[in-house]
Amino acid sequence: MSKTFAELGLSEKTLKALRDVGYESPSPIQEQAIPSVLEGRDVIGQAQTGTGKTAAFGLPIAEYIDPELREVQALVLTPTRELCIQVTQALRVYGAHAGVDVVAVFGGAPIRTQQAQLRAGGHVVVGTVGRVLDLISRHSLVLHDCRFVVLDEADEMLDLGFLEDVEKILSLTPSGRQTALFSATMPPPIRKLADKYMYDPVTIEVQAATLTIDTVAQFQLPVETKGKPDKLVEVLRAEKAVGVEGGDTSQTIVFVRTKIRCEQLFKTLRDRGMNVRALHGDMTQGARDGVMLAFKGGRVPILVATDVAARGLDISTVTHVINYDVPTSPDTYVHRIGRTGRVGRSGRAITFVEDRQKREMEAIERHIGMSIEPWQKGAVGAPTPVKERPRRHSKPRVSRHASEDERYVKLVLGGGRQAGLRVADIVGAVTSSAGLDGEAVRDVLVLDRFSFMSVPEKEVDNVIGALDGKEMRGKPLSLERVG
Repeated sequence: MSKTFAELGLSEKTLKALRDVGYESPSPIQEQAIPSVLEGRDVIGQAQTGTGKTAAFGLPIAEYIDPELREVQALVLTPTRELCIQVTQALRVYGAHAGVDVVAVFGGAPIRTQQAQLRAGGHVVVGTVGRVLDLISRHSLVLHDCRFVVLDEADEMLDLGFLEDVEKILSLTPSGRQTALFSATMPPPIRKLADKYMYDPVTIEVQAATLTIDTVAQFQLPVETKGKPDKLVEVLRAEKAVGVEGGDTSQTIVFVRTKIRCEQLFKTLRDRGMNVRALHGDMTQGARDGVMLAFKGGRVPILVATDVAARGLDISTVTHVINYDVPTSPDTYVHRIGRTGRVGRSGRAITFVEDRQKREMEAIERHIGMSIEPWQKGAVGAPTPVKERPRRHSKPRVSRHASEDERYVKLVLGGGRQAGLRVADIVGAVTSSAGLDGEAVRDVLVLDRFSFMSVPEKEVDNVIGALDGKEMRGKPLSLERVG
């Protein structure tokens, strides 16, 4: 029988923070990791996004911090700005009653603002690798008293080429620190890093079975762009009457792609008389916390959210997920629908599909290995098993008949969100210019100023030759091999 959070050894202040946000019982990774971390052990956690790993290290951090000391006492390294923001939001919630001050530092934001925040205090620093190193070099971030270091999604840091910088940062922290490393996969370089910088770590592995979303009924709904708001209102009203096992009330997260669309849709639903709130990255921390508390407390039935803002949400009572915009990647889709159907309850996921998004929807169906049935008013539908898989283990087909053990190589593209690029643009450019099937382009990641993708090793020269210098969205782009 699973334990309660109180039985894991957490203090009353931390337990109160958990009650505030509606956390009921620990997930497997939390139940196994928290006691070991509280004992002072180094911990290796092999777990994917959506398993609750942030709380597995975040709750013990809230216990560790001495709010009377102004020094940085804990450092969490993340591979991306988005994850940095997500983890920061979660840690602020966990330490809300303990006086824990959390500072986020990441690229793409003014460094002077972050320097000022560090001067004002900061018990915990959550940061991307490059920005952390930059602040250390400017003597704005001092780690002499850092007693706890977390490497979150270490395999992503490896993929992005950050491992050498991670080692530099670790070498600047006290040798007696406690270290926790979380990673979906454990490739040899990550194992080597753990052997070098961790002391007798406890290894915790969440079995794939715990990540199976087998209680979510999935549907898709063809829509026209202009009619989407009206169709959403229709679906929300229809779904409110659908009985969902394990709860009498409907609680829905509506996912959109951008902050602007999030705010627009929130206002549209509010003007239709619905009890709805918005959650996106441009809101102040206080406003975000208020929305999270209201939604988790059940006082608000509908939440319109962006992916980044919603990643910190772990609510067992969500009955519905509506993808108002088709997710930018199949992995994002799996992560979104994983917000419902939790703790033995069933859930429903409905995706709106415009004509121009059919290819993206087909890619999602290929990724999850099943067809998603059409939504009809009043149709209950059966839960459809979907297993959340590590991003690097799919074996797409290549137009030139690749073998099953085809080796892939990561490429970096000199352009990203600021240039208006989307995943579909990059995949489309490769297929049209280099002659590969869309399925042969994988792990596409669009960041602010650059993007990543992986292609078969034998096609690297072909893809670079076809795309390097090519105009995309009106701008010439550079493309080269990572490393």
